[in-house]
Amino acid sequence: MTELDHRVRGVDHVAFPTFDPAATVRFYRDVLGFPVVHSICAAGWGPEDHPDFIHFFFDIGNGDRIAFFYYFGAHREIAGAPGAKGDVYARFGEDVPEFFVRSRHLAIHVESEEDLLEYRRRLDVSDWPVEMQVQHETIESIYTHDPNGYMFEITRAMRPVTPQEDLDASLTIDALLDVVAEPEPTFGKLLARKAELIVDRAAEWELARNSQEAGR
Repeated sequence: MTELDHRVRGVDHVAFPTFDPAATVRFYRDVLGFPVVHSICAAGWGPEDHPDFIHFFFDIGNGDRIAFFYYFGAHREIAGAPGAKGDVYARFGEDVPEFFVRSRHLAIHVESEEDLLEYRRRLDVSDWPVEMQVQHETIESIYTHDPNGYMFEITRAMRPVTPQEDLDASLTIDALLDVVAEPEPTFGKLLARKAELIVDRAAEWELARNSQEAGR
């Protein structure tokens, strides 16, 4: 596959609806310390039945932002039964596993363990204490739910990701695409296909390595 040139420069913003703008501002601005940096006040937008709304943005660092829509006159009931699993946007039935519900989340990163623990301190004295602190793979993360029911993660790298791990990720995705194209994909089939790809590509990698060494 021809490799496309990479032109984007990160996230401008991610956006979500909210039925409780006051709590949303308390969580992101007053508890976490993310300043409000932009807002749009609109008397309708698009179709004639589109409600008036305010679209407001918080700075989450590095020029990136998280944003929310508050629609005047729109009530929480339109998103599904109160108390159902999920957030203000998506509701799930009781039979949907919790791991599936929680997989929809936003993660932002900090530079150090000290910074991670500072955000843990801020959350733990608020109405939204940390629900989990987990070390996995190359990162350590804290998790909570914001006032809208969105799963929210703050993470820090415990070590750099190596070029070998980048290569492993590419192999894994290639194997996954092959496996899900066939009936009844399983984790075992993924590992087997990945092993086949390693064998198929080993000679190519060796040739590339020898070429690099010869050019030094």
